[in-house]
Amino acid sequence: MLEVKHLHKSYGNLEILKDINLSISQGEVLSLVGASGAGKSTLLHLIAGLDTADKGEIIFEGISVHTLSSKAMAKYRNQNIGLIFQFHYLLPEFTALENVCIPAMIQKRPKNEYVAEAKKWLSYLGLQERMHHKPNQLSGGEQQRVAVARSLINAPKLILADEPSGNLDSNNAKHLHNLFFQLSQEFKQTFLIATHNPELAAQSHRVLYIKDGQIS
Repeated sequence: MLEVKHLHKSYGNLEILKDINLSISQGEVLSLVGASGAGKSTLLHLIAGLDTADKGEIIFEGISVHTLSSKAMAKYRNQNIGLIFQFHYLLPEFTALENVCIPAMIQKRPKNEYVAEAKKWLSYLGLQERMHHKPNQLSGGEQQRVAVARSLINAPKLILADEPSGNLDSNNAKHLHNLFFQLSQEFKQTFLIATHNPELAAQSHRVLYIKDGQIS
């Protein structure tokens, strides 16, 4: 599904990624483990097309991502990539349902279709009674599940998660981790998760260790 070849990224004189190579297959749950500042978030941002590499290639289903125009890049990200961050980044003025619908609205899908899809995911994640609540009326775990539903609304093939349970208590973190594996098993979702959580790493199909800008 995804290949990363000889990827390099620097910010000024600071070299963050040095010749990164990896391959990801559909349905895998991979943990990306390393110290803060090791380059985990940078790698996720490059794969998502949120930043550009200095050298190297990212190939998603045969397409070289770095060759895409800015418009094509936005379409690639919207249609193929789901993003989950440590902070949920829900829009406070919108309800849970409205927040989940936003990526589908950007894709200009029919409203009745994406509203039904959003309700399906919120129900699947146990939020059927919380759809019309705004973020400040939801617990931290509920807010993060809304963010997960938002990442799934366009049926992305690859979900990139950056410390998704970093702000959750241990119980909510465990539920979120189990959800990732459930989605992988039921829907063949593929996950690349940057994490410091040893339990999540131990559950993963593979663990990628990043140190000094390189994967070992």
